[in-house]
This record gives sequence, structure tokens and C-alpha cells, in this order.
Amino acid sequence: MHNLRSNSLNNFNYIFYIAGGIIVLLLITSLSPFTIINAGERGVVMKFGKVQDKVLDEGIHPIMPIVTSVKRLSVRVQQNSFQSDAASKDLQKITTELAVNWHVNPTRVNQVFQQIGDQEQIIGGIITPAVSEVLKAATAKKTAEEIITKRTELKDEIDQHLKTRLAAYNLIVDDVSLVNFAFSPEFGKAIEAKQIAEQEAKQAEFIAQKATQEAQAEVNRAKGQAEAQRLQRLTLTPELLQKQAIEKWDGRFPMVMGGNGSLPLVNINPESLASENKTQ
Repeated sequence: MHNLRSNSLNNFNYIFYIAGGIIVLLLITSLSPFTIINAGERGVVMKFGKVQDKVLDEGIHPIMPIVTSVKRLSVRVQQNSFQSDAASKDLQKITTELAVNWHVNPTRVNQVFQQIGDQEQIIGGIITPAVSEVLKAATAKKTAEEIITKRTELKDEIDQHLKTRLAAYNLIVDDVSLVNFAFSPEFGKAIEAKQIAEQEAKQAEFIAQKATQEAQAEVNRAKGQAEAQRLQRLTLTPELLQKQAIEKWDGRFPMVMGGNGSLPLVNINPESLASENKTQ
């Protein structure tokens, strides 16, 4: 019985010592006279819950326990995607996916935390509605076709307006990307039909141009042949025809029937030779 009581007492003392050590460790941690700000963070200093003007940079900083507390906020570039429905100038429904790279102004972390809150509150309370409003305003200025064909121009407009809007909250926009556009099925079919019609029109135009070119080629060939024949007639002088006739002569004279039988017919008239050569 005595041993049992002794063991129970020892166990109780052991548990007491462990619990006391944990409490002391927690007290030391909570009452630590310094704080550490990690890379990519800034520290918001609060005294009795009131945000102070001082912003803690990366590193170790002395603080007053109990009186002072520190809230850490990331100042690294964050990327968040947003989806928003909007309407084009010609009242086509558009669902847009937008990616925004942004970060908190490192020198204004205390004001951001005081006015807005932490990162989750920044995204939900400020950036999301700003993206939706800026996107709707930008797409309303362009038709659905212009949104597709002038994507870079639309992106630049959204980028500029979003930077201006978020700068008022000490949030810096690094870049905006238009990830995707989605139109209604009816509009998609209309675009497809238009593309098919344009392709068919281009094909018909090509065929017409080809036929015109072939007809013109035929005209040019006919003109060329006529010109060649005209030039040939101009160059056929009696002397040339006589020369050609002599070159073609086989040494025999044409025969004519006379009173004494067949006699050779000799034509020494150049004009007659020219006439005969033409008939040949």
C-alpha cells in the first residue's frame, strides 16, 4: 500500500514537472523579446492592437512582450485566377478567365492590413470585385469579334485600369493575362458559319481570277499569232519568194501540152513565182 502511494505520488510529480515545463516554455515563447520576419514578408507592428507606422523588414527585431504584437504579411508576387461573366458591345455573353500577378506595396503593409486585412481579405474584398468591374467595362466597348481579333489591345486596357484601381489600396499589379474567352454556343456556330462563308467566297474569287487570267492568256496568244502572221506577210518580198522557189526546185520543169506534145513550162516572172509559192 505504501509503495502504491509512493508510485502515485512520483507519477503526479512527474506529470506536474512536465506540465510546468510546457507552461514555462509557452510563456517564454509568448513573452519573447524579439520577432523574426522571414524572406518575402513584412511585419505589421501593433501596440495593444493599434497599428503602428513602423514596418518591420526581413530579419530579427526586438519587441516589447505583451505590449507589442506583430502580424506578418507576404509581399511576394501572388498569382490568382478570376472568372467573370460580361457582355460585349453587340450583347454577346462572354465568360472570361483572367490571371492577375500582384503584390502588396512593401512600404505600405501596415496601411493595407489596417484598411483591408490579410491576404484572403485582400483577394476576396478588393481584387475580385475590381477585376469583375474592370473586365465588364472593357468588354462592353468592343464587339465579340473585336474581343477576339484585338485581344492584345483589350489586355492592355484591362491591365492599365486594374493597376490604377488597385493602386488606391496600395496593391501593385505586375501583369494581367487573358487566359481564355468562352462564348455562347449560338455565337460559336455563327462564327463557324461566317468562317465557312468567307472561305467559300475566297475560293470563288480565286476561281474567277483564274478564269480571267486564262482568258487573257488566250487573247494574248491570239494577238501574238496575228502579229506574227502580219510581220511574215510584210517580209515576203518577190525576191524572197523567188529565192525560196529556187531553193525548193527539184530540177524538173512543169510540163504543158502543146501541138508537138509535152513541153516544159518555164516561169521566169518573179511575180508569178511569188504567186505559185504562196499557193504551195
